[in-house]
Amino acid sequence: QVQLVESGGGLVQAGGSLRLSCATSRIIFRINAMNWYRQAPGKQRELVATITSGGSTNYADSVKGRFTISRDNAKNTVYLQMNSLKPEDTAVYYCNVESPPLWGQGTQVTVSP
Repeated sequence: QVQLVESGGGLVQAGGSLRLSCATSRIIFRINAMNWYRQAPGKQRELVATITSGGSTNYADSVKGRFTISRDNAKNTVYLQMNSLKPEDTAVYYCNVESPPLWGQGTQVTVSP
């Protein structure tokens, strides 16, 4: 069964950094753009960052300049490096692909003031 397996969430103080990882199968990784979404309590899930199979990236305005998405083709893994974290970044972060539509289990990121 194809899965997206996430890791790397946790509790950090404002201004700190975390790196999220999402590993999947080779075929899923090679044909898909990889996305990171997040969902804060009481809010809709929002797209945070995308990286295409060719390496092009796109970011939500709220994280530009602070977050970096990257992919390791040898490990079939996508990363989300999060720097200068703010309390408003607190959310459950999900890895996603569209073909087939898959979601990771989610990893909690909590940023304290």
